[in-house]
Amino acid sequence: MSVDLPLSVVVLAAGQGTRMKSTLPKVLHRVAGRPLVEHVITDALELGAADIHIVFGHGGKQVQKALSTYDLNWVEQTERLGTGHAVEQALPAIPDDHLVLLLYGDVPLVTVHTLERLIDATASNALALLTAKLPDPTGYGRIVRDEAEKVQCIVEQKDASAAHLAIDEINTGMLAVKADMLKKWIARLDNNNAQGEYYLTDIVGFAVEDGIVINTANPDEICEIEGVNNKRQLAELERAFQLRQARQLMDDGLTLRDPARFDLRGELVIGRDVEIDINVLVEGRVELADGVLVGPNVVLKNVSIGAGTQVHANCVLEESVVGAQCDIGPFARLRPQTNLANKVKVGNFVEIKKSDIANGSKINHLSYVGDTTMGADVNVGAGTITCNYDGANKYQTIIGDDVFIGSGTQLIAPVVVADGTTIGAGSTVTRDTLAGTLTLSRAEQVSVEGWKRPRKTEKR
Repeated sequence: MSVDLPLSVVVLAAGQGTRMKSTLPKVLHRVAGRPLVEHVITDALELGAADIHIVFGHGGKQVQKALSTYDLNWVEQTERLGTGHAVEQALPAIPDDHLVLLLYGDVPLVTVHTLERLIDATASNALALLTAKLPDPTGYGRIVRDEAEKVQCIVEQKDASAAHLAIDEINTGMLAVKADMLKKWIARLDNNNAQGEYYLTDIVGFAVEDGIVINTANPDEICEIEGVNNKRQLAELERAFQLRQARQLMDDGLTLRDPARFDLRGELVIGRDVEIDINVLVEGRVELADGVLVGPNVVLKNVSIGAGTQVHANCVLEESVVGAQCDIGPFARLRPQTNLANKVKVGNFVEIKKSDIANGSKINHLSYVGDTTMGADVNVGAGTITCNYDGANKYQTIIGDDVFIGSGTQLIAPVVVADGTTIGAGSTVTRDTLAGTLTLSRAEQVSVEGWKRPRKTEKR
């Protein structure tokens, strides 16, 4: 940015949002997993704001709690008397020599790049407005210019004449101006208009009267200036934001099978030749190394996946670390604190929780492994369960290297399965095994001759 002034950001977030038909304050509804207003706050922080002032009203305690990790100045607007009145509430806390940037808590998609252009337009003590031309400007205030294309004023929709309504350049509400000038103009506002409110837009006319230059900047995309007033608009901005993220990731080298069916609610770090199929949800911080392939309908939350690993369809991986050349799924679940080394196979309908699995081990299907340390080159048969919970406490299962566990086995923790152990199918292991041995635990098979299977009595 070319303007070298301390920046104070004012975020208007007092609206009730009745059209959302929700008990949740409007600015706390989410786009990409984050509250609308949080997108605006992170933009302000990226711009290097010296202070951020949140003008709040409806649901103030909820909003403050949701944003408690940020250093914000909270300003309550107890009466709803218009945008000019709302901004006025924040001005006493802003030094005269600061530059004020006005943003809106329900307009989440404006970019830092656009806001930098808006700030740069305040050079030489100008008032800078963010404007846009719309095919249908209905509902917006119109930017009125003279023959020389200089901005003269803003006319709100309800106060507009037929000539004004024909103008397609609209006011987005976002502006930047020096604090001392803004304070002077705010003090001159009155509510002599169709809505009986103190219009912030009236300061444009005051600036013209004072001989102040009014510059304008424009967004790169129309979605940057769109607000949220109902659930339909919320969904539309969600898709717009997701498509923006998808395009950036594809520019960075990610192969997305369908960018319209991809959701990122956090941060995705990719290596080369990473492919993601349809309907994949990424949450938190996810790292995918070179050559990772992610199948359809997968959820990834705070995971790191090593090079060459393939995650098949319908898997859920959360709070886990996966090594290189692993093969996961389909229909597998890795729960928090799961750590897979390299070349591990986790097959269909396998669940692993809080366990470390060493190189080359295989848990192919229909098994649960929890609170376990498993060595290298272990083969776990179908239907194997580590019984780690007695109803009050969790216990550890330790499995050595080169162990073969037959299908339908229960390992009753705490238990140690020594290196090289073979466990016969259908066993229940309650004691530690000896290295290199065969362990069996089965009742003697009995066949009863002449036994008759019970049959239903026929109804009369």
